[in-house]
Amino acid sequence: MILIDAEGLKASRPGRTLFEDVSITISTGDRLGVVGLNGCGKSTLFRILSGELAPDVGVVRRGRNARIGVLPQLPVLPNGTVRDAVGGGWQGEAMLDKLGMGDMTEADTRELSGGQLKRVALAQLLAGEWDCLILDEPTNHLDLDAISFLEETLARFPGGLAIVTHDRHVLDRVTNRVLEIDRGHAYLHIPAGINAGSGYAAYLTARSEREDNAATAEQVRKNAAKKELAWLRRGAPARTAKPKARIAAAEALIANKPDGPARQGELGLDLGSKRLGSKGIEILGVSFTWPDGSEVLRAFDHALEPGDRLGIVGPNGAGKSTLLDMIAGRLTPTEGTIDIGRTVQVGYYDQLGKELDLTKRVRDIVAGDKGAPSVEDLNLMKRFWFDGDAQFAPIHTLSGGERRRLQLMLTLIEQPNVLLLDEPTNDLDLDTLRALEDYLDDWPGIVVVVSHDRAFIDRTVEEILALDGEGGAALVVGGVDAWLRQRTAKPNVPRSAPMKNSPPPPAKKSGKRSPSTLNRLIASVEKDMAKRTTRQTALYQDIADAGGDHVKLAALGEELAEIQSAIAVLENQWLEYTTELDS
Repeated sequence: MILIDAEGLKASRPGRTLFEDVSITISTGDRLGVVGLNGCGKSTLFRILSGELAPDVGVVRRGRNARIGVLPQLPVLPNGTVRDAVGGGWQGEAMLDKLGMGDMTEADTRELSGGQLKRVALAQLLAGEWDCLILDEPTNHLDLDAISFLEETLARFPGGLAIVTHDRHVLDRVTNRVLEIDRGHAYLHIPAGINAGSGYAAYLTARSEREDNAATAEQVRKNAAKKELAWLRRGAPARTAKPKARIAAAEALIANKPDGPARQGELGLDLGSKRLGSKGIEILGVSFTWPDGSEVLRAFDHALEPGDRLGIVGPNGAGKSTLLDMIAGRLTPTEGTIDIGRTVQVGYYDQLGKELDLTKRVRDIVAGDKGAPSVEDLNLMKRFWFDGDAQFAPIHTLSGGERRRLQLMLTLIEQPNVLLLDEPTNDLDLDTLRALEDYLDDWPGIVVVVSHDRAFIDRTVEEILALDGEGGAALVVGGVDAWLRQRTAKPNVPRSAPMKNSPPPPAKKSGKRSPSTLNRLIASVEKDMAKRTTRQTALYQDIADAGGDHVKLAALGEELAEIQSAIAVLENQWLEYTTELDS
C-alpha cells in the first residue's frame, strides 16, 4: 500500500535552494533513512511530507485514510500533565516508562526541558496506531536503554517508516533504503534486492562509488578538454558547419564543470590546546545529593590523567550531566573534592551549548566585543564550514546541526586541554561526526564523553564508567556492549548453545586457587585473547575489502560480533583472575 507519494519537490530558504526535483514513495514495509549535511533540508523535507509545510514546487499525495504519525525535531505538547499528553491509557504510560519518563507522569508539560518534551512526544507517538511514522532525530535525548527499545520497536513496526537520524547503529538496524541529500540533489540507495540488507551500508557503498566515479569522469573531461583546446588554438581550417559544431562542442565541454564540493576543505577542529601538565583531575570521595534529599551519586573515586578517554553511560537521570557539571565547576559536590591540576583548562560542550542570541548573525557571535570579525575570525569561520552567505545568516535560520557546529567552534576556540562532551552527537551530521572522531584520535588532552551514540563511544573512549541510576558508579570491562548485556541479562534464562567463537566458560572456584593455578589461567586467557584479537583485525580488513558484496558483509559482520563478544568475556575472566591473584 502506498502511504506517501511525493513528486518533484523543491524547497528553498533565504539566499539558496535546499533541494529540488526530489521524488519519494513510501509504502507499507519501507524503512527509509534520510541523511545529508547539516542545513541540507532534511527537516524541511519531513515537514513537507507530513503536510506541515508546502513545497515551493512539486506535489505530495497521501494514501487514502493513511494514518501518519509525526515526531518533529522540536515537538510541542498541549498544556496539562505528561499523562494527559500521552493519552492517559496504559499504552502511553508503558511507553513513558520505556523512554525514561515513568516517574514524571504528573509533571506539567510547560515545565519540561527540551529533551523531556522530545521523549514525551515520542511516547505519545509510539502509543498510537499508525500506518506510517515520520521521525526527525528520535534518538536525541534518549539513553542507551531507550534507544535499544526504540530500535526493537521500529524493527517490529509493520507500516512505513521515514527517519532522520545520525545514529549509525539505528540507521544500520532499521533502514532498508537511504535517501541522501547532497548539494540540492537526492540519491536513493537500496541494497541488492529490497529488504536484502542495511540501507546504511548501501548508502556508504554507493556514496563512495559516486565520489570515485565523479573523480574519474572529471579527469576524463579534463583530458578531453585539453585536446579540444589544442585543436581550437590551431585554428579551424574552414568556416564549415563541421568545425563550427566542433567549436561549440569544445566550448560546452570546457564549460561543463562538475558541482563544487558541498563543503570547502576539511573541518578545521584543530585550534590547538594549552599545555597540560602531569596532573589532570582527581575525583576524591565525591557524592552529590539535591537539596530535596534526592541522592544522585554516592561517594566514589576516579583519576583522570593526561591522554585519558573516559565514556560515561547510564540511564537518564543517573547523574551523567551532574558529574560533568561538578568537574566543570558548575556544581559543588555534596561531599568529597575534585582536585583540578594547575594547568587544566576545561572546555565544556554541553547539551544546551553556549547561549546564542538568535537575533545575531554568525559573524557577530564569532567577533564578540570586537564588533567586526578580524581576518583570523573570517578564516576560523571558513574552517568550520561557515563561509560566504553562511557567515551572514541569523542564528535563528540555522539548522540544529549548524548551531551545534557553531557551539563546538566557540568551545574549541578557548584552546582547552580537558574536553567535557555531553551528548556531542546530537544534531551533528555524519561527516561532522567523523571529523570530530578523527580529531579526538590525536588530541593530547583528557576527553570525557557522555553519549547515547554507541558508534561514537566505541570510536573515541577507552574506559567506560557506568552509573546505575541508584547512586552507584563503577568501571565496566568490555565497553558499551558489555554494559548493555549486563543490564538486559535476566536470571534463570535457559542457556543457548554457545556460538562458534565463544571462549570456554571460566572454571568454577572451589575455595581459593593457588597462585600457580591463577597464573596458568591468566596465561591461557591472554593467549586466547591475542588469537581472537588477531582474527578481529583480519575481519576489519576483510570488511573493508568486501566492497558492495552485502552477503559477504553480513557474514563477516556476524562473525565480527561473535569475536567482539568473546573478547569481552575473556576480558572479564582476565580481570577476575588477576583480582583474585592480587587479593
